[in-house]
Amino acid sequence: MDKQTDQKPGAYARRRAHFALAFFALLAVGLFVWNPDNLYLWIKALHIIAVISWMAGLFYMPRLFIYHTDAEPSSVQSETFKVMERRLLKIIMNPAMMLTWILGLYLAWSVYGFHGGWLHAKIGLVVLLTIVHVFFSRAVRAFERDENRRSARYWRFMNEAPTALMILIVILVVVKPF
Repeated sequence: MDKQTDQKPGAYARRRAHFALAFFALLAVGLFVWNPDNLYLWIKALHIIAVISWMAGLFYMPRLFIYHTDAEPSSVQSETFKVMERRLLKIIMNPAMMLTWILGLYLAWSVYGFHGGWLHAKIGLVVLLTIVHVFFSRAVRAFERDENRRSARYWRFMNEAPTALMILIVILVVVKPF
C-alpha cells in the first residue's frame, strides 16, 4: 500500500490540484464571457472561496512548523512534515493567494475604482498577509534543508499573525469605517 508521502499519491494530489485550478480558471473565464447581470456577485463568491482557502493554509502552516520543530532532522516524521508543508504551500496556499489577489484587485477596480480609505487600509493589510505568506514559504525551504533555527514557541507566536490580520481585514471590509 502506498504511503501519502510516496510519489504516486503526490502525483495524484498534483493532478487533482491542477484540475481544481483549471476548473476555477475556466469558471472565471466563462463568467466573463457569459457576463451575467450579477457578475460582481460571482466574482465576489470566487474571491471569498480563494480567501478561505488561503487563510486555511496560513492557519495550518505554523501548526505544522510547531510539530516539525520537535521532530529529529532527517527522521521519518521530519520527512513527512516536509512533504505536508511543501504540498500545502504549492497546491493550496500559492494558488489561493494568487486568485485572492487577482479577484480582489478586480473587485477593488470594478466596484470601488480603488477609492476609499478603508480599501487602501485593507490592501495594505493584505500586503502584510502576503509578507507573512512569503515568510512561511522561506521557512518551508529552511525546514526542507533541515536548517530551521526557530523554536516551537516562536512558531506558536507566528501562528497568531494571520489571525490578527484577518480580523482587521474583515472589520475593514464589513464596517468600512473610513
